[in-house]
Amino acid sequence: MPNGLKGRHFPADFILLCVRWYLKFNVSYRHLAEMMQERGFEVHHTTIYRWIQTYAPQLEKLIRWYQGHTGCSWRVDETYIRVCGEWLYLFRAIDSRGRTVDFYLSQRRDAGAARRFLAKALRVRRDWAPSVINTDRNPAYGEAIRKLKDSKLLEDSVDHRQVKYLNTRIEADHGAIKRRIRSMLGFKSAKTAYATLKGVEVMRMIRKLQCILLRPGVAAEARFFNKLLGVYA
Repeated sequence: MPNGLKGRHFPADFILLCVRWYLKFNVSYRHLAEMMQERGFEVHHTTIYRWIQTYAPQLEKLIRWYQGHTGCSWRVDETYIRVCGEWLYLFRAIDSRGRTVDFYLSQRRDAGAARRFLAKALRVRRDWAPSVINTDRNPAYGEAIRKLKDSKLLEDSVDHRQVKYLNTRIEADHGAIKRRIRSMLGFKSAKTAYATLKGVEVMRMIRKLQCILLRPGVAAEARFFNKLLGVYA
């Protein structure tokens, strides 16, 4: 069985059920372990934690094959994530229809971080490059976009806009991520936070139905999620 599920103590479909429920619903590791006990499975909350750290990054890589196209008008913004008592910055981009373009966790909120995020997004979505990038009035974005144009990673024709109302959609999209994070009771390190956030973002993509071959409905969502890691009903 691919992706490290073979040879586990628990069945693969049970492991992925725990991973999917944790990334999707507002539960803690301990609450999820208790829910699994009611289903007849004795699993420790730290075991579920290790599954998330293992499989969430894999899911983020695998879903890119199914993500489909994104629009040419990007909305870019960042939100705050508390990690071990400090604030980190989650840079995110969606298109004009709300489909996730990319995301990036950074310790800084400067031009260097903005440039790294946009460069990463451009690599990931190289077949669907933007013609418009809308941001807030943080000067870091303007400097980052200028440097990307100078290095030819971004076309000179790309229009950088700073229209406040156009970013209302991404601010609302941040809310869904933040609500899920609040019930996680904090992160211990930037590495574990980023790994977990990758899985949360994957679930957002699935919930938005922005993946090819994904049909509406909870059952179809579960089948698609398992299919990403090679588990078929």
